[in-house]
Amino acid sequence: MAAPSGGVNCEEFAEFQLKEAHASRDRVIKNCIAQTSSVVKHLREEREKNLDDLTLLKQLRKEQTKLKWMQSELNVEEVVNDRSWKVFNERCRIHFKPPKNE
Repeated sequence: MAAPSGGVNCEEFAEFQLKEAHASRDRVIKNCIAQTSSVVKHLREEREKNLDDLTLLKQLRKEQTKLKWMQSELNVEEVVNDRSWKVFNERCRIHFKPPKNE
């Protein structure tokens, strides 16, 4: 894959596509984590009231598993973010140097 030609604006790509795409995915994943955490909390409270309900226990375990997957997805997203910036810097370093906070 060749570096972009002079017609491509690396600054706009970095600011509006790469940076915002990462922020958007991060927000969505964190929102899902918050919602699932809320469901898990509610199910735990219900489970404490009714220890004999196996259906409730099964549902709680299912939601806890989903929460763990979402939390691991946040870690995956961090790796993807780092690798994306690395590739961007390799391809566009001649045309644009992003700020250090990336």
